Amino acid sequence: MAVNSNGKRIRLRLKRLSDAKEDYSWQVDPELSELDAAESLHMPYEQYVSEYNFELCYPTHNRFEFAIDTLQGEHIGNCVYYNVNNNEGKAEMGIMIGNRRYWDQGYGIEAITLLLDHIFQKTRLERIYLTTLDWNLRAQKCFHKCGFKDCGTLSREKRHFILMVIHHEDWLKLHAAANTSASL
Repeated sequence: MAVNSNGKRIRLRLKRLSDAKEDYSWQVDPELSELDAAESLHMPYEQYVSEYNFELCYPTHNRFEFAIDTLQGEHIGNCVYYNVNNNEGKAEMGIMIGNRRYWDQGYGIEAITLLLDHIFQKTRLERIYLTTLDWNLRAQKCFHKCGFKDCGTLSREKRHFILMVIHHEDWLKLHAAANTSASL
């Protein structure tokens, strides 16, 4: 699925092999791994690149990954929608701004907004959900600003998560409100 969505400061694009270096550094970083509720990656870089290249060549039908670049071309993070279930009209979403220089400046909000725009304009999905660690208030604030609402909690492997969701109809209302305020 092609995407080349530009925002005010970033663009989403399809992943490419040259992204592997940054992606590897982010996945071996303990702090970033903890924010993603994952273990740090413990794999040699050469093996990582081999598996990375395989996934690029043979993507799955229910996972769509994108790089987040500044408009100047710097790769600063990734976003994804996955577990796509077309029968139920839903998918899960994730994001990581791996480059810390871009934290707390609204880049995550812009990336999520671009990804939701892509999903709700180019697919028939009606509901996008995500989980975030219950202590990650920064992420929760970002998701709320993008229109996600809390809809439950869950626990996995001694971690506690907030379940959040946005429906296509709510996204349409947000866009209508944004267009109205932009035209004033």
